[in-house]
Amino acid sequence: MWLVLQTAKRAADATNVHAAWKDLDVSDFLDVRWLTIPDLTELLNLKVSQVRRLIEDRALLALRVDGVWKVPADFINGTEPLSELRGTLVVLGDSGFTDDEAMHWLLEPEDSLGVAPIAALRAGRKAEVRRVAQALG
Repeated sequence: MWLVLQTAKRAADATNVHAAWKDLDVSDFLDVRWLTIPDLTELLNLKVSQVRRLIEDRALLALRVDGVWKVPADFINGTEPLSELRGTLVVLGDSGFTDDEAMHWLLEPEDSLGVAPIAALRAGRKAEVRRVAQALG
């Protein structure tokens, strides 16, 4: 019985935590530069199937914008996906975030970090970002 109550409480808490992102869309991120799959194939020198595999393997996260899959340019480091992103996406998924919620969380300023989590990841603050992500779950 205790396990059932704890599971129900966690589910309710997760619903409340994630509710803030429910009504957001890509127009909330006017300053984000978005890359399409063809952009990524050229930038990363990969085939379309390889780029899609990066998304499936959670090395990248894509958001459908007007029917087109797009990835924020900040998720790329030179000619490869930002290495810190994959583990962070796994933590967010384990915390109950959907892909859309994870995308919004990564791109929006986070009070406890002082910047957007993706900016903190790019600055080498991987452990701190993942601690905050775990605390949300």
